[in-house]
Amino acid sequence: MQWQSLSEFLAMGGRGQFVWAAFGTMALVMLVEPLLARRRHRAARTAIAERMADEAAARQAGDAQ
Repeated sequence: MQWQSLSEFLAMGGRGQFVWAAFGTMALVMLVEPLLARRRHRAARTAIAERMADEAAARQAGDAQ
């Protein structure tokens, strides 16, 4: 396809609304997903550290008896 102007390109032959909405949605997902993955990773590491600390404290309490 060849376009004569930027507005024709953006209109995409009458389908621009759907094309650009799909591009925008994908861009949003690609930006948000790594941020959410980092948040889940940090939460998992924190939970593991807390569990290890609890187990160490329980082990020390058991040794003290």
